[in-house]
Amino acid sequence: MTVRQVADHMQVHPETVRRWLRDGALRGLNLGGVAGWRIQQAELERFIDEREKPASS
Repeated sequence: MTVRQVADHMQVHPETVRRWLRDGALRGLNLGGVAGWRIQQAELERFIDEREKPASS
């Protein structure tokens, strides 16, 4: 999936997805240049599952 596809799916701005990638919260492959990032569907599902877990105290 591209950054745009993930952003559309998550209903966030593409720069938010890029920040998650830079911070390591979301894992993807940086193809560089115009190609940009690619995120696997399974990784996006893992990321969503982690975000939905309640914070432990």
